[in-house]
Amino acid sequence: MISPETAEPRILDAAEALFYGRGIQAVGMAEIRSASGVSLKRLYQLFPSKGELIQAYLRRRDIRWRRKLAAYAEAQATPEERVLAVFDWLHEWFGEPDFRGCAFSNSFGELGATSSAVAETARAHKEAFFRYLGELTAAAGKPASLGDHLALLAEGAIATAAITGSAEPALRAKAAARVLLEAA
Repeated sequence: MISPETAEPRILDAAEALFYGRGIQAVGMAEIRSASGVSLKRLYQLFPSKGELIQAYLRRRDIRWRRKLAAYAEAQATPEERVLAVFDWLHEWFGEPDFRGCAFSNSFGELGATSSAVAETARAHKEAFFRYLGELTAAAGKPASLGDHLALLAEGAIATAAITGSAEPALRAKAAARVLLEAA
């Protein structure tokens, strides 16, 4: 029997693996129930609709993704190294065996036109990422607007890595980021 304290994390873990791995629309609540080992009754008590589960999955992923990125970047010695570390972190992420691109871009592509909640969550994630790169570039004594350029490089690398199945785009984006940092 699954305890009430572990039911929600188990459901979210199962939802994340299935939604990210196969796509949100391809996965039903019964599959999440089976993968999590939580009863369907408990699943619906915690998440009364699939839409609410999707939002919880995306919110949790956003928090974890941004925390991991920040911890990696902030471990670097200088502000410039912190900016470039973003691309090193992306390179590591792209190399993970289950990498399927950006969960927020994927969810927006699937549901953004029909779910304002998904569209809003995806936009908020991207805005936070752009803001974070702006903060890093400002801390490096560079124009905060450079953060937008670097974020676009990162976004392009994420999409390209997902499509090609290669971690290499992060290294090419890092080389371009270095040129932009030096020129700013």
